This record gives sequence, C-alpha cells and structure tokens, in this order.
Amino acid sequence: MIRLSLLARGQIQIQGRHCLSLPSFTSSPSPVHRVSSFSPRTFSTSWRTLFPEGTKTGDNTRSSDPFRVAVIGSGPGGFYAAHRILKHLPQASIDMYEALPVPHGLVRFGVAPDHPEVKNVMHTFDEVAQNPNFTFIGNTSVGTFTDSSSKADLEISDLRPHYDAILLAYGAHEDRLLNVPNEQSLKGVMAARSFVGFYNGLPSEQNLEIDLSRTDTAVVIGQGNVALDVARILLTPLEELKKTDLTEKMVKILEKSRVKHVYVVGRRGPLEVAFTSKELREMLNLPDTTFHMDGDLLASEMERAGKTLDRPRKRLMGLLEKGIKESKPDQPKSFSLLFLRSPVGFQGGQDADSEHLKAIELGINRLEGENNNRKAVPTGEKETLDCGLVFRSIGYKSVGIKDVPFDERKGVIPNMDGKVLDADQKFVSALPCYWTTGQPMLNGGNGNGVETPTHKQGAKPILDLLHSRGHKTVSYQDWKKIEQREFELGAKTGKPRE
Repeated sequence: MIRLSLLARGQIQIQGRHCLSLPSFTSSPSPVHRVSSFSPRTFSTSWRTLFPEGTKTGDNTRSSDPFRVAVIGSGPGGFYAAHRILKHLPQASIDMYEALPVPHGLVRFGVAPDHPEVKNVMHTFDEVAQNPNFTFIGNTSVGTFTDSSSKADLEISDLRPHYDAILLAYGAHEDRLLNVPNEQSLKGVMAARSFVGFYNGLPSEQNLEIDLSRTDTAVVIGQGNVALDVARILLTPLEELKKTDLTEKMVKILEKSRVKHVYVVGRRGPLEVAFTSKELREMLNLPDTTFHMDGDLLASEMERAGKTLDRPRKRLMGLLEKGIKESKPDQPKSFSLLFLRSPVGFQGGQDADSEHLKAIELGINRLEGENNNRKAVPTGEKETLDCGLVFRSIGYKSVGIKDVPFDERKGVIPNMDGKVLDADQKFVSALPCYWTTGQPMLNGGNGNGVETPTHKQGAKPILDLLHSRGHKTVSYQDWKKIEQREFELGAKTGKPRE
C-alpha cells in the first residue's frame, strides 16, 4: 500500500467510505507491486470509481489565492495525484518535495531494466512538471523517520503553516523479515528490494555487498513479480542485459557470475502465486534454461479448484502446464518453482566460510482452508537446499514520520478515508486531515469542492529557510540536465542511459 495521505486545512466533510489503494511507488523505492500493473488508465479508472464523470469537484475561484498543496514524494503515486489535482483545480499550486536529487521513484529505481516500456510513463510525469503551477524541489527530505537517527531537511511542522494541504506519498521502504536464525548475520542473504535498487542505481543501495561468483545456486523467497524480476536478471544472457539501462557496476558483477540455477520458493501452492502471466512467460522463454516444478501438485490443485478459477488464473495455470510440457531437459541453466515451503533457518559454512551462506533450511507445509483462503500449515518435516545466495521478497512495510500519528503494528497511518485518526479513533483536530488519495480533498470542504484557500505562501518561505541553511535544492530543470547527461553516457556504450 502506498503511503499516500493528505493533510488538509479545515474540517473536511467525509464523503462515504471509499478508500483507493495504490501500488507502492516511493521516493525510496520498494517494489511491493509491479509498476507494469499501474498505468494512467487504471489510475484514472480508480478515481472514476470514487467520483463518476460529471461529479462536481468544485473550483477555487472564490479566492484570489491558489489552493496550495505540498506533495511529499515524487514517485508515480505523487505525480498522478498532482496530475489529478491540477486537472480538477487548474488554479491550484503544487510543490513536490523529493529526498533524492532525481524524481520518479519506483519507475526509475524499481522497474526491471529489461522492461523499458514501463518507464515510458516518465513522459507523462514530464508533462505534469511543465505546468506553471507545479514546482519540483529535489534533494530535500521531509519528515524524520521515527526509527532513524538521521534528521530530515524539513519536518512536517515546517510545511504546515504554508500549505492548505500536504499529501504524503513517501511509500513503504522497509523490508519485512522472515525472523529465522542467521537471517541477518550471514553474507549472501539480502532483500530483493535492495538488490533491485542496487542494479537500478539507487544511491542508498550502492554499498550492498553482492558476490555472484561464489555459488551456482540462488534462492528467491516469495513468488511475486519482483521475485521473478530477480530470477530473470540472474539468468538472462548478459549480452541482452548490456543493451538495457542496467548500471555498469552491475554489469561487471554479472560478468563474474557463476549463478546457473534459481529456485523461487513459496509457502503455499501454485494457485496462490502472485506473479502474472507476462512475467512467467518471460521466465519460460529464457534461452538455455530448464523449467522445473511439481506437475502432480499443479494437476491436483487445478482439479480441486474446478470451475472456481477466474480467467486470468486459468491462463496462468495453463502457462505453467505448458512450461512443464515444453521445457527442455539438461540445459546449462535452470529455473525452479518450489511450493509448500517456508524458510526456517540459514546455515553458514565451516571455518573460514562460516560467515557465508551455504544452505537454507525449509519447512514443508500443507494447505488448509477454502479455495479463496488457503493457509500454509507446517507439517513438521524439513529439508535443506544448498545455495550461496538468498533474496528475500516477502513484502515491505512503512515507517512513521515525526509529528504524524502512526500504527506501528499495522504499519499505516490510522485514518478514515485517509483522514487521520488518533489512538481513540477520533479525528486529530490539531493537524490537517489525511486522505488516502487527493480525490477526497477535491470533493471535501463544503461538499462543493475544496474549502477557500487561506492565504498560504507555499514554497517561498520554505526555500528561503533551506537556502539560509546553505541547503542545495534541485529543480525539475536541473533534473532534466542530469537526465540528458545520463543519455549521453549511455549512448557511448549502446544503452538508453547510464
């Protein structure tokens, strides 16, 4: 779930129990969901679900002052929200704050380099940024994380006096842990999110220790699209990847790679996988790669499900059946799907290799429950799989920021339709209101649109404050210069960008 919430001045009227959930697009990217499943069309459709065409969202012509909105985070969630606000409130003024010097969040740092078509959405973001009422303020973090000793450049309290609304789109960027022995002590066990960030050039992940020369076997825990992205990068011929915008640093690591076999492990069965047909098809079409999975398990699960499977799930199961039948044996590489397995521990080597991963211990599960609510239950049996790399791809969680209520257990800001709630489930009157998307803001206030702007100044006093501290901000024009340089460097090696 994207951390996309709105702080708005005044007592906004709740318009029903609609909450729009968006994939996690973040300033510090965490690939919780595939970006390929999120498009302007689906975003627009989701908004129409809340407010059909013809719904009056009001205007802000009742005052000479624009309705000023601060957006924290410049991933797709933030940009699409900005696009929608500007469409319905042409006079609105939007300032977008981004901790990194560059925008676009997960589109830039979370999309697999061999999926360039997904990144075309950045052209739409460029159009948003060209609006004269839009300002990008990069290299500026807002909100100190509650679990961090590093202070942000700005706090929410710095922004609140200067905006009519503050939209939080900073996403979920901490990993969920397996909480099994040796998970964080052995070299070779890492988060898939970190690996994806590393090969896409995310600055915060460039110190990640990745050695693909020590082993021929890798395991990915989780069976979503990100898990298949990791497996595909490890098994795709390097000459193909060199044509993408994969960083040169990652190319050099792959040149020394010995990884030939990748296991993608899930705790439940084939009917419960989270990856999509597109990503599976790409894996099945990898050259010189044998596909392995338990065909008997697939057949029995499909028979049990019978006619309850929807069309997309039937298509996905059909691809698995086809993959089993058409897979060529004895190829130099292999891709295996393991089901009904949960990690219970990691094992290191002996003596000098004691700090390096040598094997993963898996508990064997069985499935219980109804078709749409199958749960993995441990059988007590275990098995050991030798490997030198494990990538954890089991989801992510959000982190609270200073001055904003946060539910640590659920990893969310407590809210009703996005409007923030305190521990007693009451609206927090001392703060502006939180929303899960910008649309409720557009339909709030007096029921005829946003409330009248309240003479806020927006970014000017904030920029004055930052510059007085000697802080260097990055504008969207600055970013386009950075991007042009990336294009030039990429052209020298036959890549889209570097």
